[in-house]
Amino acid sequence: MDDIRPNIPPESRSFIHSLQRSLRDKGYAYKTEKTYIHWIKRFIFYHKKKHPQDMGAPHINQFLSALGHDRHCSPATQRIALNALIYLYRKHLNVELEALDFEKSKQSKRLPVVLSDAEVRQVLKHMQGKHKLMVELLYGSGLRLNELLSLRIKDLDFELSTITVRSGKGDKDRTTLLPEGLKEKLRAQITKATQLHQQDLLDGYGEVYMPYALAQKYPSAAREPGWQYLFPATSIGRDPRSGVLRRHHLHETTLRKFVGRARREAGIIKPVSCHTFRHSFTTRLLQQGYDIRTIQKLLGHSDVRTTEIYTHVLGRGAMGVISPIDS
Repeated sequence: MDDIRPNIPPESRSFIHSLQRSLRDKGYAYKTEKTYIHWIKRFIFYHKKKHPQDMGAPHINQFLSALGHDRHCSPATQRIALNALIYLYRKHLNVELEALDFEKSKQSKRLPVVLSDAEVRQVLKHMQGKHKLMVELLYGSGLRLNELLSLRIKDLDFELSTITVRSGKGDKDRTTLLPEGLKEKLRAQITKATQLHQQDLLDGYGEVYMPYALAQKYPSAAREPGWQYLFPATSIGRDPRSGVLRRHHLHETTLRKFVGRARREAGIIKPVSCHTFRHSFTTRLLQQGYDIRTIQKLLGHSDVRTTEIYTHVLGRGAMGVISPIDS
């Protein structure tokens, strides 16, 4: 249950705990909270545990420059560290920083790894059961791994053929397509998850984790079938916030292990992660001629430029152009 926010001791005056309270009060997602805390701790330890109030722009410049030239961090990683430190000073400590001037990491363009449709089918041949269905959803709906794992039964609409993604990247909701060919399998998975939930209720468990203040707003909802995870964990675990024993969703390492094994058995040389199927979903839609703005919405990209990178991997040469000699 490492995606559930632990409670902050109310009596604690720890600097990190006060920072966590600040992030939660401002509505930041838990992943963002963990990332910001990580980089702020790195910053403090880099400067020999000096308190941030006793530091400023020169210390930030030194730290970010070191990430660039010593640690060889990517521009994206350096930018995340910068965002964390900007939050620390401007929003938490209410300190207006001087203009920053640090050595930026070298920009290196990396194209995403994409599998052909035949390669995806080869991987799926070596998978079965719920793990195969999970990969089919990653490829068929363009979901991120954490979005897939966080799906509740109520998030699937078979009539409208849509999946609602709750609190996706950037803590935003969106809808994506529910593949027609997976409906029968998904209904069977819902039946299994519901039966497991009924057994948990008989065993004295059955309350699922509820995000934000929903547990207080809808006290009985945690025991309702619709709120249960589509892919529940195989065992009961302890909620880090309350200590209550409950069934969470499958852990991300479980699917990663099965995907890695299937890739090897399929004889695919390319590096394949769970996110590769999202890349392949996007590329397939572009190949089929769908509008890039539509694809942007399905993926939940805030900037269309993020979606446009897939035009470089269409298998039609540079920029997706077909050579005159081929036509």
